Amino acid sequence: MIRTSYNPWLHRYTILVAVATFLLVIAGALVTSNDAGLSVPDWPTSFGTFRMPRMVGGIMYEHGHRMIAGTVAILTVILALWLWRSDCRRWVRRLGASAVLAVVAQAVLGGITVLHFLPPPISVAHACLAQLFFCTIVSLAVFTQAAWRWDETKIEDPSHPPLRRVAVGTTVAIFIQLMLGAAFRHHGFGVMPHVVFALLVAAMVLWVSVRVFSDFRDVPQLRRLALLLTGLLLVQLFLGGGAYIEVLQAQHEPQPLPPMVTVTTAHVAVGALLLATSLVLTYRVYRIVGAPGRAIGARAVDYSAA
Repeated sequence: MIRTSYNPWLHRYTILVAVATFLLVIAGALVTSNDAGLSVPDWPTSFGTFRMPRMVGGIMYEHGHRMIAGTVAILTVILALWLWRSDCRRWVRRLGASAVLAVVAQAVLGGITVLHFLPPPISVAHACLAQLFFCTIVSLAVFTQAAWRWDETKIEDPSHPPLRRVAVGTTVAIFIQLMLGAAFRHHGFGVMPHVVFALLVAAMVLWVSVRVFSDFRDVPQLRRLALLLTGLLLVQLFLGGGAYIEVLQAQHEPQPLPPMVTVTTAHVAVGALLLATSLVLTYRVYRIVGAPGRAIGARAVDYSAA
């Protein structure tokens, strides 16, 4: 029997999986920042066995990343089964199933990366799929909230282009920027495309934030997310500049230095948060703000508690 009521424990568990996935993104960034990608030269075994290797040097980062990935995979399977059992919305159940497929594909890409000695296209695909998987889990955390509905009365969008379109464009731009960053980190090409595109991302984030604060400042859900998005952008720009300086200073060092590892890893982590925040803002915009020509003026609707 499928229950249709809100399940607070399912929502809390989904948040737990999202946090674990974010830690996995950080663990993956630590592998790259420490040049530890081939510290364990085989897959799925570690040095020919499934036993725990000595967690020293790069092995600690590479094998630790695999352990966290395995844990996230198990958590994701449990989440998908729980959604299939408890959530009556078919599209949510399918999203949970897609998360399982994504984590399996991510493991396979990780294995191919090791077995073929870190080919840039596969390594970049591995990094980008990690971001998409994180976004999928964050989406499930949003959709399992008690008050989440799509079919609510919408607020009219008074400006052009529509806020919906600007929000989607911002999220897509951030993801492309993360792809360019991954290509640089995995030696696909130079850093300049990543640096130049950062200006477009900054403009998009500021555009969507200005739109929210000018047209929807009385909607706390949108206002808080726009403020968070802007704050994360400023932090990310600061970390990006710091990462560039640290990489230049450490390029002739025999091994990655701790300051470079810290800044570059933080840069990847904040990038993931920036993408997830923009995605959640996009969901909120589609939930609250109507499509042009279809919206029902509803400024009296209280969205502050949802």
